[in-house]
Amino acid sequence: MIRAIGCVISLLLFCPEQAWAEEKEPFAVIELGAARERGLQEGTYSAGPSIAVEFPVIKDWLEIEAGISPLFRSGQTEWQVDLLFKKPFTIDRHVEFMIGAGPQLSYETAGGGTKVAVEIALEWMIWPTADRKFGWFIEPTYSYSLRRGHEQSVGITTGLLIAIPAN
Repeated sequence: MIRAIGCVISLLLFCPEQAWAEEKEPFAVIELGAARERGLQEGTYSAGPSIAVEFPVIKDWLEIEAGISPLFRSGQTEWQVDLLFKKPFTIDRHVEFMIGAGPQLSYETAGGGTKVAVEIALEWMIWPTADRKFGWFIEPTYSYSLRRGHEQSVGITTGLLIAIPAN
């Protein structure tokens, strides 16, 4: 699972930048943050660190985000990997909003096993300076498991944005 995400990220990193975005857009944006999730059926909470990388594919139309989060709760760890396809909207020069969806794969220790889910995310990106080198984000999510029982959860991730320049 981690190898597959590594391969996707490596492939994206070594593709020519002209295929991904125009000149003023960063090549990618790294998101470092903290995630918290609540299972709707069981009411369990989990939390942990989160890292993701987001690539503009078609300016003002499509961005792809690949991320991973280990979420911890009493006696159990859940590793979540997601691949989200997002539509960006520029609110003003300091604020962007995105809505996205995509697959989520997770593995739970202590007998929880592997599950596949569909994830929907909303994201606000705040860029306090005009050069957009650093910022912060908040991203609420909803996921629906395709496994028997159809577990549902809501979550929120928030943290720091680091833009990687195209040149």
